[in-house]
Amino acid sequence: MIKTAVIGYGLSATVFHLPFIAADPNFDLVAISTGHEEAVRRQWPHMAIYATGEALLAETDAELVVVTAPNAAHFALTRAALTAGRHVVLEKPIVTSIADGETLRSLATDAGRLLIPYHNRRWDGDFLTVRKLIAEGRVGTVRWLESHFDRFRPQLQGRWREQPGPGAGAWFDLGPHLVDQALCLFGPPEAVTARCLAQRDGARATDNFHVMLHYPGQEVILHGSSFAAGPTLRFQVQGTAGSFVKYGLDPQEARLKNGVRPDTPDWAAEPPDAYGTLYTAGASEVIPTELGGYQNFYHRLAQAIHGGDEVPVTMTDALAGIALIRLAEESAQQGRTLAFGDPP
Repeated sequence: MIKTAVIGYGLSATVFHLPFIAADPNFDLVAISTGHEEAVRRQWPHMAIYATGEALLAETDAELVVVTAPNAAHFALTRAALTAGRHVVLEKPIVTSIADGETLRSLATDAGRLLIPYHNRRWDGDFLTVRKLIAEGRVGTVRWLESHFDRFRPQLQGRWREQPGPGAGAWFDLGPHLVDQALCLFGPPEAVTARCLAQRDGARATDNFHVMLHYPGQEVILHGSSFAAGPTLRFQVQGTAGSFVKYGLDPQEARLKNGVRPDTPDWAAEPPDAYGTLYTAGASEVIPTELGGYQNFYHRLAQAIHGGDEVPVTMTDALAGIALIRLAEESAQQGRTLAFGDPP
């Protein structure tokens, strides 16, 4: 078993990491660092708990460390973990600058340790469905794709993500999911045009984004709103053979928040009333959503640590995503289209 420690005990740790570590027999959870010891004790009464990530690294023999701290702390904590000889899973966005990411990648290589970005939404069922439809040619050549992450949160909630600073705001919070999926489907664009806005009363960090990725003969729209109260579009794919439309977010996050354990094969299955529809000339077809599952990330991670298999997500992929995120921010600030590869 892989002795595993988790730094942080917020939403990321409790919803997106700990349930999968606990459910996978390849991992042995040995320590958690947090300032909320009582909350950990209620769920993990016999867990070794440390007040800081630094103390955890100094006093445990964990082989793998999962960093779920706020974005601005990612670099320092990951550097410390790699220097201490640990493999690291690093929550998205991995860092707030390309230079920091390159430093961490070099440090991992020099230490002979794995550094794996956590882009779990590669295993969203709706994304897997879109990827399959495109790969099978069901929509033909893609000319237009919209990817939305819309929510109804018209009031500020006082979270650190809503405060100004490096790595804050919805574009750095939700954008990495949409960016990573777009890069998986189509690779890097030629250019980017972006609007990143703070629209809610009192907002000082981005809570609405509309980012256009320009490809030859193709446009990809990444959109996130805080004011979507009705049924929310997730994907719209338009191609030379047809269009696919899908509403509603992948159900895994909501189920995990409600205490569903990811320990059955179909726990992530989407109900039929949430399936998307493929439209072609004069016809339509309901398309069952592919079975997703964030547990696949941890299954592949265990294989990479034990067997030398490929990691589930590479630093090269994640750094391309950070470059695109930063370029979109610059495009929004300058109010113009920027070529991908321009310095962010």
